[in-house]
This record gives sequence, structure tokens and C-alpha cells, in this order.
Amino acid sequence: MAETSVRWATENDAALIVYFIRALAVFENEPVEHVRITEADVRRDAFGMNPRFEVVIAEIDRKPVGFALFFPNYSTWEGKPGLYIEDIFVEESARKTGIGRKLIAAVAEVARSRGCARIDLAVLNWNPARGFYSRLGFRHAEPWQIFRLAADGLGALSTEAKDFVLNK
Repeated sequence: MAETSVRWATENDAALIVYFIRALAVFENEPVEHVRITEADVRRDAFGMNPRFEVVIAEIDRKPVGFALFFPNYSTWEGKPGLYIEDIFVEESARKTGIGRKLIAAVAEVARSRGCARIDLAVLNWNPARGFYSRLGFRHAEPWQIFRLAADGLGALSTEAKDFVLNK
């Protein structure tokens, strides 16, 4: 029987994390060149002085087969922190082995230990993993829809705040 485990990522996993992010882009039918994150970005933003995200790595027989990348958020209604799973990916060869459940369970344990009220994630409407998430207890947060302000719009809109002082 194969040995499955989930462990915290280390700085030495930077290339692996980039690989998994690119593999997720391929799964989502997105051009890999749209993935701009580098190993240096991962080292800075996951393991630097001000970590922006955390990563857990899933392994089968000590071979990495998946990951979950998450970061804190906050629920004003709950008055408590939460976690947001930005990316979760399991290699096709490791799907249906329980490794995805182990990844989510590991993030759930992090959330519980930190007093979080919930875990949020977004799923593409065509992704067959929607059923998997539902079986774990995730619920589609209807009627909510995700809206995103990307770099070009962000830059344009931010110019309207020229009188805003950023010093606290």
C-alpha cells in the first residue's frame, strides 16, 4: 500500500510550487505563459520576512503529487479570521487516491488551530472537483460571484486616489 502524507513546503520547494501552479494552469486550459510567478517570488512571498501565503505539499511514497496554496482572509460577519485556498492541484495520476482530501484536511487543521471561522475557495464552473468539494462540506455561496480588478484596471483606478495619503 502506498504511503501518503502532507507536509509543509519549505524554501527548497520553490521550483516545485511553480511547477504545480503551471500544471494547474494547463488543467484550467490557460496558457502557461500567463503564469508569471517565479521561484524568487515564491521564496520572497512564502518564506521571506513578510509571508503572503503558505503551501502544503502532498506526497505518495515521498514523491510530490499535489499542493495547496492558501493565505488568511477575514470575515466581518463572523468577526474571525479565515483561510482562502488560492490554488489546489493534484497530479492526474494521484487523483481518486484520497490525496486531495488529505490536502484539504491539512488546511482545515491549520484553520481550526488558528481559530478560523471558515475556508473559502473558488472553483471553475466546469471543474469536476465541484462534487468533491461538496462532499467535503463546501457549499456554493450563491448568489455571490467573483469580480476581479486586474493590473490594467488597478493601475488606472489607483490614479484617482492621488490625494490619498498612504502613511498610517
